[in-house]
Amino acid sequence: SSRLAQLKIHARTHTGEIPYACDICGSAYTTSGSLKKHFLTHTGEKPYACDTCGYRCSQLSGLQAHARTHTGEKPYACDVCEYRSSQLTNLKIHAQKPYACDICGSSYICSGHLKTHFLTHTGEKPYACVACEYRTCYRENLKMHMRTHTGEKPYACDVCEYRCSQRGNLQSHARTHTGEKPYACDICGSAYTNSGSLKKHFLTHTGEQPYACDAWLSTGTCYRREPEDSHANAHGRETYAAMYAEYRCRARESPEPRAHAQERETVRV
Repeated sequence: SSRLAQLKIHARTHTGEIPYACDICGSAYTTSGSLKKHFLTHTGEKPYACDTCGYRCSQLSGLQAHARTHTGEKPYACDVCEYRSSQLTNLKIHAQKPYACDICGSSYICSGHLKTHFLTHTGEKPYACVACEYRTCYRENLKMHMRTHTGEKPYACDVCEYRCSQRGNLQSHARTHTGEKPYACDICGSAYTNSGSLKKHFLTHTGEQPYACDAWLSTGTCYRREPEDSHANAHGRETYAAMYAEYRCRARESPEPRAHAQERETVRV
């Protein structure tokens, strides 16, 4: 008989029948048990209590979800990325990203994230550093920036003594141990451990050279501003022909700028 009852309940998912209605608000349910749980929202009764703290709720499922705040259990996992959640509702919100930007189309899981994103369009930067003039529109960016002042490096490698201030840097470093190179060039297949290296590599295909040398020819002397990269350091106070003073390179941290400075004939002042 229990199997027959379950079959009848299941059949209502097809027929749309909802025979159990609340006398107070009119909400209807497919089973009497669901109606009883709902009725507790009117009486205020909360029969389910947490053994760890004073939390109480009207439904067993609510107590089970609350218990995960103590255990740290996150049983609901995203099929696309590494996101995990303690509640199924949060996972559904993560998957849907219902809040979309009217300007660029970027979508987010909650309205707060969309509001923060919108600041990138308005140019507003409400989060300011108390130690310098740095400002940003993201609270998390300010937290990471503050570590440049405090020297804090909370992310540590499990294999060696490497520590860093940003989680992304630790993930890139970990690949030096695993050999993983997930960022591959669509043109030649060259692979790299981080997206930044792939972007620099891609410039070898496009021919773009976005970084210009600060040294220029003036009254026979190659001056330098404050050296900002290895190319500027390589120049020192040496002079070059005018055709090399406008040298451009693809990447600030590549060895190419230094090679440029060393291979040209120089005249010391």
